[in-house]
Amino acid sequence: MIRELLMGGTRFSELQRGLTLISPTMLSKRLDSLEDHGLVLKKRIPNQKGFECYPTRSCSELLPIIIALGEWGMRWARSNLTEKDYDVELLMLYLKRSIHPENLVGAETVIRFKFTDIKTFPDWWIVVKGGEVDLCVNDPGRSVDVYFTTTVKTMADVWMGDTTYRKAVAADALKVVGPDALTRDVASWMQNSSFADMPPASEI
Repeated sequence: MIRELLMGGTRFSELQRGLTLISPTMLSKRLDSLEDHGLVLKKRIPNQKGFECYPTRSCSELLPIIIALGEWGMRWARSNLTEKDYDVELLMLYLKRSIHPENLVGAETVIRFKFTDIKTFPDWWIVVKGGEVDLCVNDPGRSVDVYFTTTVKTMADVWMGDTTYRKAVAADALKVVGPDALTRDVASWMQNSSFADMPPASEI
């Protein structure tokens, strides 16, 4: 929960998407508990129903602990990942959060992902307009600038730093189609995980 808040999740739907196994009722109770303990500030969304949740200073000071846990996981636990551990919805949420709009060209950029190893929700779109980044599972009806065709595991491996875009393309595990200005250096506008440079325990 705190990890999702510190990674930029503010709305109930965003937090629930990042915590895939939690029920709406349990999520509401935990947010209320965090608010009661001064870790979360709820603010009503203007002209809409619902609230946005923001980490307070005391919550933000937990960031070094969250980072340390992430580093431990990348070093000691990632070798135990199986195919069932790769969740496309969670992956796409993290890819959305990794977008740097300021490094893209033009007022709007549409990125399409097609995952060849799943039948449920194999197609995803990220729409970047100005500083806003939206994630879609339905065709937004806009012209696509960059196409990614791959498997969920390959895309996750690239994002986590276990391989690179260039190596995945060379191995025919990933296809990236679009103008050279966008495909030459994807990581400049869709940053890899902050733990991507963390070597596993076997390499230490």
